[in-house]
Amino acid sequence: MIPSQPLDRLLWMALEEDLGHGDATTEAVISSDATGRAIVVGREDFVLSGSYPFQRVFQLLEPSTLVASRFADGRRIPAGVPVFEIEGRLPVILSGERVALNLLQRLSGIATLTRRMVDALAGTSCQLLDTRKTTPLWRRLERQAVLHGGGHNHRFSLSDGVLIKDNHIASAGGVWSAIERARSAAPHTLRIEIEVDNLEQLREVLEIGVDVILLDNFAPEMLVEAVTICQKRALLEASGGITLENIRSIAETGVDFISSGALTHSARAVDITLEVYPQG
Repeated sequence: MIPSQPLDRLLWMALEEDLGHGDATTEAVISSDATGRAIVVGREDFVLSGSYPFQRVFQLLEPSTLVASRFADGRRIPAGVPVFEIEGRLPVILSGERVALNLLQRLSGIATLTRRMVDALAGTSCQLLDTRKTTPLWRRLERQAVLHGGGHNHRFSLSDGVLIKDNHIASAGGVWSAIERARSAAPHTLRIEIEVDNLEQLREVLEIGVDVILLDNFAPEMLVEAVTICQKRALLEASGGITLENIRSIAETGVDFISSGALTHSARAVDITLEVYPQG
């Protein structure tokens, strides 16, 4: 029976993908009634995210499986410290191991990278945002991982805000036309944000007026000039080429937000292992 809840459906599809017609190795090597426990440990320091989906994978395979979490999501976990303990039938633990670890490693990787970038912003008023550059169908989980790392979420979907990008401008016939169309058609509850590629476009947009201006791939010296030109007439968001090495210098230009697709599309998975201990 396919689960009805969205997350359970996603996890079930992942399990079906991995299991195929069954776990041939486990079925051949391990007795179906063998029991034991497993310990989950990181081989490096990391920020934890993905605890619930990790636990849920094993419970979907067999509801009686016990998965105990020792830490809450968002906690910094030192290398070598046990994070989860699992008890139940060994075939369930072995068959769910890869899917559960993939989720945990990926989401913890996003939380860890986010925390490092947030730490780099300490002392500034700039907020770190994610983007829609997420793994298809994993967006909710990956955005939660950004929150666990101390970051903030941008719009979840295309319906959550008006963000006029370069292709919209070209298709609408220019900046003025795109903004006026957005004003006349978009709900009054949604902010209007527009992407600009240079200072001349910035000046043009400020004459018309919008809520937020996305400064796309501006060098730090251009960002400083943009902040001066803007004079707080709109919120400024810097995006494009954001790295752990340059994020501090970008924040110090005075922009209000920094959005980074790298948080979700380029975060390295954390090295986490699961070790099984048969009963007895």
